[in-house]
Amino acid sequence: MYDPTDMPTVEFRRFPPAPPVRRRLPWALGGLLAVLLLLGGGLYAVAPLREPLPAPIVELTLPPSMALPGKAPPLSWPRAGQGMISVGGLGTLGAFGGSKPVPIASVTKVMTAYVILTEHPLAVGEQGPTLTVSAAQAAAYPAEKARGESLVEVRAGEVITQRQALQAILLPSANNMARILAAWDSGSVPAFADKMNAVADQLGMSDTHYTDPSGLDPGTVSTARDQVVLASKAMALPAFAEIVKQKQATIPVAGTVPNYNELVGHHGVVGIKTGSTDEAGGCLVFAAVVTVGDQKLSIIGAVLGQPGVNTPVQLDRVFAVTRSLLRSTATALTVHTLVEAGKQIATVRGPLGARSTLHAVEKVEVIGWPGLRVRLDTQIPTVSSRIAAGTKHGQLTVTAGTGEPLGTPLRTGGALAPPTTWERIRHHR
Repeated sequence: MYDPTDMPTVEFRRFPPAPPVRRRLPWALGGLLAVLLLLGGGLYAVAPLREPLPAPIVELTLPPSMALPGKAPPLSWPRAGQGMISVGGLGTLGAFGGSKPVPIASVTKVMTAYVILTEHPLAVGEQGPTLTVSAAQAAAYPAEKARGESLVEVRAGEVITQRQALQAILLPSANNMARILAAWDSGSVPAFADKMNAVADQLGMSDTHYTDPSGLDPGTVSTARDQVVLASKAMALPAFAEIVKQKQATIPVAGTVPNYNELVGHHGVVGIKTGSTDEAGGCLVFAAVVTVGDQKLSIIGAVLGQPGVNTPVQLDRVFAVTRSLLRSTATALTVHTLVEAGKQIATVRGPLGARSTLHAVEKVEVIGWPGLRVRLDTQIPTVSSRIAAGTKHGQLTVTAGTGEPLGTPLRTGGALAPPTTWERIRHHR
């Protein structure tokens, strides 16, 4: 029989509890996670590098225009009449006496000569075509002389060149030769007067009207302003400028004739034309050359309506006034340093605080008078994000009045460089 006491004795032992089982990711999955983390950080850092850098900004330190400093110059204007002074390449320096049209006497002959020379141009020293004095024109001479007109003696059949005829009207102010020239050009004096008025309209001489080519008729009227406009055009014709600066000339029959403008050759005066009648008083349209600094400037002026009891007194008065006016004009014209060499013209601001400057390479000087407007034009091409120090870049152009522009190149001060990669990333944070 089975006896339970016969079973062997079993011994039980205690063992420590087994450690918990840890779940571990496969090594490939862990590596992928690390790569993703690195890529995320890299993308964050690279993002600002993908954004384009803004272009540098140029900030000008000069205004677009300015007036030359100082008080407006006082000019020696007369007490009566009207006048104007213009400086070649700069504009009108001053005017007085209003703009009411007044008789201009033999100043009219400036237009007569201008029309003739624009329709029949002459080279300097050239005689040009010839004119023949008709019997009727010669026969008119005694009556013209009896009226006290300014004339040159003529004879029927006299042959005179275009240049000699112009000398006769511009130097001794021959009324009869002005009429002879008019008929030669247009067939009649009235037809030529129509042509004079047409040219005046073309030149913008809105307050001028011509009734004859000599100016004897007081119905021929103009203003100082209009005569300055015309004189500027006339002096641009070389043959005209050559004739009006002569002190005398020799023409057929009349012989040697003087220039009635006694200022020619003095005070820089190189022309242009006197005029005098009871209605007009003493008149003078003049041109002069003055030296300011190392430059020569052309002065064009007109003085009309100077009083006097007769022609000599009237002309003496207008000559005295003009001398004073020229002296005060020369005093008013001075050299002004507008920009010194090295002056900062602009600031260049790049991205993230980068900065440079642009400076004038040369000194810029202008001639003018206090109050004259000066334009300042700065041309600066697009500035790249990298430019070395001392690089020429851009141009400053200065224009005083209506004159020719002057200028200087510009040069960078410090270097301009784009921000580094680290600067861009750091700025993005």
